Amino acid sequence: MAEKPSSLPDSSRRSEKSRRAIHTAALALVGEVGYPRTTIEGIAARAGVGKQTIYRWWSSKAEVLLDAFMDLGEQAARAAGQEPDEIPDTGDLAADLKLVLRATVDELLDPAFEVPARALAAEGLVNERLGAEFVARLLEPQLQLYVRRLRSAQTKGDVRRDVDPRIALELFVSPLAQRWLQRTAPISYDYTDTLVDYALHGLAPR
Repeated sequence: MAEKPSSLPDSSRRSEKSRRAIHTAALALVGEVGYPRTTIEGIAARAGVGKQTIYRWWSSKAEVLLDAFMDLGEQAARAAGQEPDEIPDTGDLAADLKLVLRATVDELLDPAFEVPARALAAEGLVNERLGAEFVARLLEPQLQLYVRRLRSAQTKGDVRRDVDPRIALELFVSPLAQRWLQRTAPISYDYTDTLVDYALHGLAPR
């Protein structure tokens, strides 16, 4: 005799749906009202869940927002055809860096990312604890992907052995971040491609 399908709800699916709703609500709120005025109560109301549902997974709004950003970044990487935890290694360092930085441009220009990212970046400048968490949980892990890719290039002889990858990556990552944060000029594929070319080949005549 065939078993009847269970009428019980799928708790894992329900939990994932709630997590997504909370992430979306948190990012939307911080973009609309700023970090200081974003509250767990507000996130819960926007997501349509109880406060205790949020506190079951996170201990603070900072944790909610950082997880939401990590999730957003992973989704963006997959949409660009990349693995979230690696920079492609095709053997062509310049092409690989340009590919990833172009995807970064897309992310930075996407209002769903840009608006809350600017709100958090601004708060991180005056809120030391939030700034430290932002660097430790989001920024530094992303920078370490570049470190690993540059070390691979060193192994293959494409980058000098005496180069410090952690400093070298700032030649193309930091100018992009500064231009985006301070709006000193537009960001584009041409811009990030040029950053990579300058970083890898220098400014001296060839």
